[in-house]
Formats: sequence, structure tokens, C-alpha cells
Amino acid sequence: MQIGYKLASEAFGPQELIRQAVRAEQAGFDFVEMSDHYHPWLEIQGHSCFTWSALGAIAAKTSTLGLATGVTCPSVRYHPAIIAQAAATMALISGGRFTLGVGAGERLNEHVVGRGFPSVRGRHERLREALEIIRLLWQGGYQSYEGRHLQLEDARVWDLPSTPPVIAVAASGRSSAAMAAELGDGLFATEPKPSIVERYQEAGGRGPHYAEVPMAWASDEEQAVRAAKETSRWAVTGWKVMSELPNPVNFDAATIWVEDQHIRQQFSVGPDPEPHLAKVKAYVDAGFDHIVLQNAGPDPDGFLDFCAGDFLARVRALA
Repeated sequence: MQIGYKLASEAFGPQELIRQAVRAEQAGFDFVEMSDHYHPWLEIQGHSCFTWSALGAIAAKTSTLGLATGVTCPSVRYHPAIIAQAAATMALISGGRFTLGVGAGERLNEHVVGRGFPSVRGRHERLREALEIIRLLWQGGYQSYEGRHLQLEDARVWDLPSTPPVIAVAASGRSSAAMAAELGDGLFATEPKPSIVERYQEAGGRGPHYAEVPMAWASDEEQAVRAAKETSRWAVTGWKVMSELPNPVNFDAATIWVEDQHIRQQFSVGPDPEPHLAKVKAYVDAGFDHIVLQNAGPDPDGFLDFCAGDFLARVRALA
């Protein structure tokens, strides 16, 4: 098992994210995973830096820490040729510590370039074509591609690592799990559903299984609930809402109904390690082996100190 720390690019500025990554390495985390957004989920979060620049700085300031995007949409805001180049560069400057996490995207981030946002089927078709283009470019040489949605004309990525980065594909159902097995090297999910892992493995997937675990650590349980409600209540809306709303103001309006009980259902909260361990165990039991701790609490340093105690060791023991 490997344990990761989620860097919330929507909640902190780039300098702070870099500092947290260095502290995460010192605390004993195996890797950090960083969201790749253009907008924050909520206005109050107040940040959304360019993920790839921050990851490059983190690679330069750390030595053993793995790095991952969680996740990048390589088919609307970015063209896959750009992501193929960016991921290859990250693999080189990190010494092979980089994992490319990819997904079909959210309207929140992808609509900004004025190309609209496709239907669910259209998003999955574009993601498939994007993965095919990235794989093609990583073979080396000049490449072209003519897809239904995406094209590539006489392009070459010049700086390639000897071993391409792992691609972990976000999945929530049968078709996306099959795509992860076919075109990816790993699986990425946010729910502790054994069926996702099972479908990935049935389709031939044999790579790492990444999952984000929602928790809110604070020295006081009520403080943890308040913080998660203030900055992370968007997480209780479900994927059909999260993928479709266009701006933070829409998420503010859509989450006005969220109460403390909904936060407690979504997140493990407070200073007691037992609820957090129980939350992690659900993901381990579902078959995930790369566990990302996603803290929505108000004190990242307190959380990192908490993890550096015996919490990470207890998480590893769950495996």
C-alpha cells in the first residue's frame, strides 16, 4: 500500500501547496496528489493555481515523494498533445516519480476555453481519443491522428523518459473502468465501491488502484465539521452535480441546503483517529491500494503532525 496526501489547489496558493508537499514528505507520505482546476469549487476557497508549475517546483524541492495529478482532463481545456509533453517533462524532472491521473473533466474547469462541455458520452469518447494520442506520442517520432473529436498533425514530443509515466484513469462505472484497463496503467476513483475495482480487473486491469478518502481533521470535532461545511460542502452534491455546474457561484447556490449531518455522512471528522481509520478501511476493503488522504479540516499542519505520529503506520497496517 502507498499513502498519498491531497494538495487542494482550490484552497491554498501555490507557495503554500509547495510547502505542504515538502512537509508531507517529511511526515512519511509516499506521494502527493494535486487537483488540476481552473476555478475553485466555492468562492470562499479563493485559489486555483496552475497545477503543472506547482508540481515542477515540488519535484525540485523533494527527493522521494511521488507526484500525481488528481485528475487532469486532457481533452477540452488542454489538447492531449500538451498533456503528453507536460507529463513526459514531469517524469524527467522528477526522476520517474510522476503519475498522470486523467478523467473526463467537469464543466467548472473545461468551459472556460469557449468550446462548450460535451455530454457524458461525448466526454468519454474524447477521453478515449486523448489517451490514444498520448500513447501515440510517447512512442516517439512524428505522429498524426484523426479522431471523431480530436486531431493531431505531425507532432513529436522530443524529451521522453525511458519509461513512460503511469496513467491512472478515473472511473465510476463499467465503461470507464474498462477504459482504464484498456488504455491506462491504473485506476482512479473517489468512492469505496468494490464493483469499480472488480470491473477494472475483469477488463484486464492490473495496475495501482488510487482512491481519495474524505476526512476533516481538527483538534475539536465541531471545528472540523464547520471547516468542512464552509469550504468542502460541494463534495456532498454527487458527481452529476459536480460535473455540470459552471462556476463557484453555482456551487454556492447548489449547496445552501447542506447541514452538519451531511458533512458527517461524507467525511470522517475530529481528532480521534478511529473514525478516520474506519473511513480508510472501507476503501482498503474495496480493493484500493493507493490511498489519498483528503483533509478538509482547518489546520493542514496539525493534520500532517497527526499523520506523522502513528496514524500513517496504522493506515499501512490495514493492508
